[in-house]
Amino acid sequence: MTGDGLSESRFRRDGYVIVEKAFTPETLAPLRSAANAIVGRFDAEAHRTVFSTVDRDTANDDYFLDSAEAVHCFLEEGAVDANGQLLVPKTRAVNKIGHALHDLEPTFRDFCRQPLIGRMLRDLGHDQPVLVQTMVIFKQPGIGGEVGWHQDATYLDASPPGVIGAWVALEDADRDNGCLWVAPGGHRGPLRETYEVDWDRRHGHLRQVDPTPWPTTDTAKALEVPAGTLVLFSDHLPHYSAVNRSDRSRLAFTMHFANRGADWRASNWLQRPTLGDFPV
Repeated sequence: MTGDGLSESRFRRDGYVIVEKAFTPETLAPLRSAANAIVGRFDAEAHRTVFSTVDRDTANDDYFLDSAEAVHCFLEEGAVDANGQLLVPKTRAVNKIGHALHDLEPTFRDFCRQPLIGRMLRDLGHDQPVLVQTMVIFKQPGIGGEVGWHQDATYLDASPPGVIGAWVALEDADRDNGCLWVAPGGHRGPLRETYEVDWDRRHGHLRQVDPTPWPTTDTAKALEVPAGTLVLFSDHLPHYSAVNRSDRSRLAFTMHFANRGADWRASNWLQRPTLGDFPV
């Protein structure tokens, strides 16, 4: 799907492209093992930061803000009680790991440098792609939280704009376990919100910049894909995932790429002052 112009035309039209069978099971297995090892080392007693997937205006503590240059685990809302005590084993409690896996974890660093990824990004217009953020998203069985409609440019506001997300299914994703939903062509609409950090107070908040309503699942498309699939999408593409009520997790690895030379808005949460560039 690379080199024939089809990927770029589809990306411009729909705001995303799907690359089936991009990665083999043998390529994905080390990522799952590495993610489980990180969770195994995670001190859930010391760090009880919950990543709210519905109220996206709550990630304001130092643990979150410092994760741009670290590897931090965040808990599912459904994994803790009102007093912050775990309701499930630690291995079933983590919502995600972020956000500098590509810098600090060799298994993820090596995966991110695969030639396919760089070729695809160049096909889509990033002539000098630089990786700025990585996450493992667990979507835990039974409690994997809804991720409300959003656009990645809300949190990754670069100038010039044009961050590209790369989402890799580490496990099969379907409607039952909370697959991605996208609004084809929705990237041509406005950016609805920006997440702004006051660095003096170390406090962030969402600010609405356009009142355009979010899509609904009546008009959106469910991306039901097998493990090994790569989805690349525009930072302005509205996307969403539902609660996982199944007995299966929906593990995925996400990368976000800017083009070399892009500057971050001063109030953007992602700054990476010491880690520098990660070209691919």
